[in-house]
Amino acid sequence: MSTAEEDRTSRRLAWCVAHLLRHAPDRVVTDMTGRLDEPTRKYLCRDEWLSASTVTLLLRHGGAADRTFIARNPRVVGRPLPGLPGPARYARRRTPPALLPVLRTELCRDPGDGPLTAAELAALLRRHGQSGPRVPLDILALPHRPDPELLLAEHLREPLSAGGVEALLLVGDLPLETVFAFLAAGAAPDERSWHRPAVRAVRMGRVTHEELVAHVAPARRTLLLARLPDTDGLRWTLPEQAGMQSAVLRALRPLGDDPRLWAELLRHAPGYPGPLPALVADLADGTVPEASDTGEPGADLVRAVRHLSPTAAEPYGGVERELALTSLAVPMDSVAEDIRWVRDCVDRGLLTGNDVIRHKLPACWALDQDHWLGDVDHPDRHDRPAAVLASHAEADQLLSLALDDDPEAWWSVARTLPEFAGTLPHLLLRVTEGGSVSGRS
Repeated sequence: MSTAEEDRTSRRLAWCVAHLLRHAPDRVVTDMTGRLDEPTRKYLCRDEWLSASTVTLLLRHGGAADRTFIARNPRVVGRPLPGLPGPARYARRRTPPALLPVLRTELCRDPGDGPLTAAELAALLRRHGQSGPRVPLDILALPHRPDPELLLAEHLREPLSAGGVEALLLVGDLPLETVFAFLAAGAAPDERSWHRPAVRAVRMGRVTHEELVAHVAPARRTLLLARLPDTDGLRWTLPEQAGMQSAVLRALRPLGDDPRLWAELLRHAPGYPGPLPALVADLADGTVPEASDTGEPGADLVRAVRHLSPTAAEPYGGVERELALTSLAVPMDSVAEDIRWVRDCVDRGLLTGNDVIRHKLPACWALDQDHWLGDVDHPDRHDRPAAVLASHAEADQLLSLALDDDPEAWWSVARTLPEFAGTLPHLLLRVTEGGSVSGRS
């Protein structure tokens, strides 16, 4: 039986690992979770805020115990896990009687005369689903021959509606490679809800953000997924948006801070047919082909690229800003007073999320937005999303520059973080230099 001290150590390590995993690439997430001992892994799965990609990888590579603990985690919401709504919920769906005459007219036969063929099912999924998956789910409740390969071939020939693809993800039990192929093929052109299958695939735990970046085409849609236009309907939660932003920035890393390459990205993205990593590789090598019909990037794409591009802008505040930066290293009398002060400085423009990541100590508090913006009862309810996204991007940049994709380096940071008393840059400097990482003089 573990002692109280061992239990405290396991809980604190799980808390720190959960924050690091928000910024780690998929292969590092899989490696790091595999290194955890049983108590720490239990606390990680059962109690901590877990990013969507971390949940997906734990379910894909973990065991029955991981799945059970994740299903009991009140901070993991909206995914089809044991005890939560899943495919069985949709399998019980019945086609409304009012829809049958419409389908009978479109099929030129009664749907009850026999199972729908792949071609008939694809034709119905093309006509319906521009407003979401409700009607496609009703169609999929009819008898049909489930053949993912034939449906994929129909989708490649002529895209299904976004709602149709989303419905197939919900009930189709598609193989992972088929899911990738549906996302790579894209949705029907000029469809307002084109993003829904990608968001749904992540929220269902089918794909990670990194896999989404690798497979979604064309490249402009991947950029738009990092900063979706402001519309109603299915959207990223704030942590999901931060995870998507991290994955896209990781793919854009070869561009560095060269303004010429970022300008070329915006110029070529509208007409590039392949995925974003391929476009970035072509830009970095100078081999991107000239398209004859690139067109204008559009306001939403311009906004997305500006959001992702590096900026050297610093807030101005003179003595007040210097005082605010210094205060990040000097805890107040209480946590509540510390939160009130940081929130006030963020509202007045004296501090940004970047400043908190670089200057607040200890480093584990800087990585946890609840320690400087206050506790929330749901991961999408932080009332200062700009500060959260800025801090997330800054932590991404620091960790990727220092650790890259080296699992040993990430694990060294994870083991050191719980007891480290300095800032995150200080910790990364000590780890990469191989010196003492105590954080104390």
